[in-house]
Amino acid sequence: MKTVPSTTPFGVHPNRRDVFRQALRDFDDIRADLTSRYLVKRWLDTGAFSVIYGESNVGKTFLALDMAFHIAAGVAWHGARVRQGIVVYLAAEGGRGIDLRVEAFKRQKPELRQRISDANSFRLIKVTVDLCAPGDAPALVDAMAVRLGGIKPALIVVDTLARSMGAGDENTAKDMGALIRNIDHLRAETGAHVMVIHHSGKDTSKGARGSGSLRGAVDHEIELTRDGMVITAENKKEREGPSGLCFSYTLHAVPLGEDEDGDEVSSCVVEPTDAPARRAPRIKGQAKIALDAFGDALAEHGEVKGGDIFPAGVQCVSLDVWRQFCERHSLSSSENPTSQRTAFHKAKTTLQEKGVICIVDGFAWRAE
Repeated sequence: MKTVPSTTPFGVHPNRRDVFRQALRDFDDIRADLTSRYLVKRWLDTGAFSVIYGESNVGKTFLALDMAFHIAAGVAWHGARVRQGIVVYLAAEGGRGIDLRVEAFKRQKPELRQRISDANSFRLIKVTVDLCAPGDAPALVDAMAVRLGGIKPALIVVDTLARSMGAGDENTAKDMGALIRNIDHLRAETGAHVMVIHHSGKDTSKGARGSGSLRGAVDHEIELTRDGMVITAENKKEREGPSGLCFSYTLHAVPLGEDEDGDEVSSCVVEPTDAPARRAPRIKGQAKIALDAFGDALAEHGEVKGGDIFPAGVQCVSLDVWRQFCERHSLSSSENPTSQRTAFHKAKTTLQEKGVICIVDGFAWRAE
């Protein structure tokens, strides 16, 4: 009996060939799916991958728990609609702190507590998980299937990324890739949204710490920043829609009792508040020189541009003119034209990123 080869002469498995043939769709057969996939509308999508990041002690776990409790209760999260489902919270750092935070929420939000209790929709795991190794993700899927009675979770929270990488290094693309593959496995097997709690790097403008492959993989990226007592969560990346949505809050202390020495024990819950007044960005160094040059260029050569892409009645100046004025202001100490262009580009980019200058079609103007 002649054996049928498992591959074609080019190494293509015939089963995969059939899969691709069936997957090919004609242009006229493509239709937009307008069904909303939200878990928390405009913040988290069902089955997606998100990261909440910020500096140490900014309140990342408090925000993640607050979102998780509202999902488990099926109650709108501070005005944003949610879809109710079971939440599995992996507190990889363990300790009694997470228990105190859950208890504070129970006492402060009795109505949500009752809804979660009635639905039995929140689970806590205080065990370290290794999402860089091949075994823990499938074991976790199996454990959830057994303990949840076959009901699949809506949200899995991994708190924190650093404590869930085993011997992996978050700065290497290889190890971060292994973690992302395991998170994808969790999502594929459960259909859950997976949220990872992480830290920002030394340069907070570059986002979450570690390999950049993480940012490329996530669907939602939420950055937390603190201004005094006010913490602001900003949606910095939204794969399927506009980013920039913000939610500001403070941490409200909830007394829980006294310890064996008679000292008060407390924790906190999220309390919405008004966003802090926007502060003018700090401009220094070459960016400050370029901004001064921009002011002079605008005074001498400013013009109002027509068309929909330019603001009505606002003075603009061309980048060529602005660069000439930067040279007059000695933006670069070098006489080399390439060095001068490089210095201008860096200063211009800094002012754009800080929201001071807007640039379209070779013209710049001051942002409002």
